[in-house]
Amino acid sequence: MKNKLSLLTITKNAGETFEKTLDSVGDLADQIVVIDDYSSDNTVEIACNSSADVYFNHEPDLGKQKQYGLEKTTGDWVLLLDADEQLSSGLKKEIATLLKSQSDYDGYVIPYQNHFLGKPLHYGGENYKMLRLFRRNAGIIAEALVHEHVSIRTGKIGELKHKINHYSYRSLWQMFTKFSHYAYREALQKAGRNEHSSLKKLTMYPAHMFYARFIKDKGYKDGLYRIPLDLGFAYMEFLTYVLLLFVKKKSAKHFLTYT
Repeated sequence: MKNKLSLLTITKNAGETFEKTLDSVGDLADQIVVIDDYSSDNTVEIACNSSADVYFNHEPDLGKQKQYGLEKTTGDWVLLLDADEQLSSGLKKEIATLLKSQSDYDGYVIPYQNHFLGKPLHYGGENYKMLRLFRRNAGIIAEALVHEHVSIRTGKIGELKHKINHYSYRSLWQMFTKFSHYAYREALQKAGRNEHSSLKKLTMYPAHMFYARFIKDKGYKDGLYRIPLDLGFAYMEFLTYVLLLFVKKKSAKHFLTYT
């Protein structure tokens, strides 16, 4: 007997990529749950065309937003995808086979294939795995303004072979806009933990970020074309600590409560 699968995605003006995300899943999912933060583009139309269960909810904490969506799912298993991520054909077949079996695991980490300007990346921090497939009654999503973490309450975690294709850096403008937004969220998180900025953090941390990604972790092996990406990460690190000079713990709590 086939286990049922729920696809869970949160969206905010994701029309540029969301249709391809849903197309990559195809008929694999028995239920599609979309938590939309009041998009002003065609994101909701795309979701409705795929017969998704759409819920509108504004929540600045991405972990809370996904946990809210998790509570709307009904499948035996939940697949968590962002709106700029797509299943590879191999991963789709691998998950389909898993759903027909009686797995000994309660969750699976899945490797990622990141892309920059349409080209695949293999080095410099872009080769990683995340828990993205799990039994509905075992999964929990931690609160976080950015880089939310999925874990399971009990049970074993396995690993799938094929990859999720991630199209996070599609143009230089989109990339730097995203990094600016992430820097603001990261500054709020740090302020909430009562962390402070400093001259060292403003100068050394960004330089180390570029060195760690491009040199230490061998990002250069992907080619010189990725230099703007690693400079972007250095920029995000710098902007985070600049913003932290102005963001106080009180204002961070205000953002979390009222934004």
